[in-house]
Amino acid sequence: LLRCRLEEALREARQVDELLSEGPGDAYLEEKFPLLGVPVTVKEAFSLHGMPNTSGLVNRRNVIATSDATVVSRLKQAGAIPLGVTNCSELCMWYESSNRVYGRTNNPYDLQRIVGGSSGGEGSVLAAACSVIGVGSDIGGSIRMPAFFNGVFGHKPTTGVVPNDGQFPNAQGVRTSFLCTGPMCRYAEDLEPVLRVMAGPGVSKLKLNEKVSLEKIKFYCMDHDGGSVFVSPVDKELLQAQKKVVEHLEGELGVQVQRVAVHKMKYSFQIWSAMMSSRDSNGQEAQLFTDLLGDHGKPVWPLWELMKWLVGMSSHTLPAIALGLTEKLMKLNPGGNAKLVNMGKSLQEEMEALLGPDGVLLYPSHPTTAPRHHSPICMPFNFAYTAIFNVLGLPVTQCPLGLSSEGLPLGIQLVAASYNDHLTLAVARYLEKAFGGWVLPGKV
Repeated sequence: LLRCRLEEALREARQVDELLSEGPGDAYLEEKFPLLGVPVTVKEAFSLHGMPNTSGLVNRRNVIATSDATVVSRLKQAGAIPLGVTNCSELCMWYESSNRVYGRTNNPYDLQRIVGGSSGGEGSVLAAACSVIGVGSDIGGSIRMPAFFNGVFGHKPTTGVVPNDGQFPNAQGVRTSFLCTGPMCRYAEDLEPVLRVMAGPGVSKLKLNEKVSLEKIKFYCMDHDGGSVFVSPVDKELLQAQKKVVEHLEGELGVQVQRVAVHKMKYSFQIWSAMMSSRDSNGQEAQLFTDLLGDHGKPVWPLWELMKWLVGMSSHTLPAIALGLTEKLMKLNPGGNAKLVNMGKSLQEEMEALLGPDGVLLYPSHPTTAPRHHSPICMPFNFAYTAIFNVLGLPVTQCPLGLSSEGLPLGIQLVAASYNDHLTLAVARYLEKAFGGWVLPGKV
């Protein structure tokens, strides 16, 4: 935890005790306060009253939130007790949670490994049993990668259901269709009640009250993206874990898991990048990352920042500077970007048609288990395995599958068609029972 609100949390916990002693009745309390007394942590990018809200940006280091983000407010109203805020990557746009405000967050399974980003602090505190539920956000895998690297559950809801307001940076233009706020939890059964609270009235779009018959789900499986030159091959142990899931589903449920090869998935990184920088339906251009780095102050010149970084003078992290440089290069090929945006729309139609009302796709969460610190800069596009589902708008649940031979979490993504979050959540609960779910770090 970056900053705790321990005294306030203890006071709120005592108020819960008083309420329980007054005995208004369990049914009343369950309906009015479904998360009564449950400790929650919040990604620092979200406003939590009285807590810092820097998103790892040095020139925001004195910013203290004066209100609550909508999802935080809803969790509080449901009775949850915030413990404090957790670390993220600089401006939430990298998959190692390290910045010049708070430093680096380490993986509780191996301190030399990353926690993922950008909701990396959340993944870490949940895995280390400091918290039970957490608030994360995800525009390229920022809920699912930390959940995967830290062996917990994370859910990226169908786009447009859970409100994103109250976080910095917030999505603008076309990116409002890609950013998702969602729950991160140690236990699969907690995802749905937390999602209900986060979504508020929007929950009616999801089918969470529908009973799911696992035997009637059409399961599909892809071992990898088809061999993109931009990302690492999928680790053997991850392939083996996925194979065990397939064998378990076929053996225990009697279903047939169909292998599929969706050709366009090979271009996941290029499609995500092009769609992230495309104009929205009103012709508005996507906000430049370099503008966000300046945070309405002096403009940031990525090349100049790189020079400063080389001599230890920049207040920005290398990944943030690199992203600023990449953004400039993307603008040099508008024709190629337009083709990729069209390919993305075509892929979305293909995936919706494949999955339909009762389909779930098993897909790797990432090509590797949690990498060592700094190594993501050598393979910067490995997040494509999660990012593609942001631009497709599909609901995805990240599910842990035990530990690797090195003691690092294994896992899998469960993907469904839009508004079929209930299917992936049901499969996650089933796989938790079958494969054990979260494993206490340090447990041999």
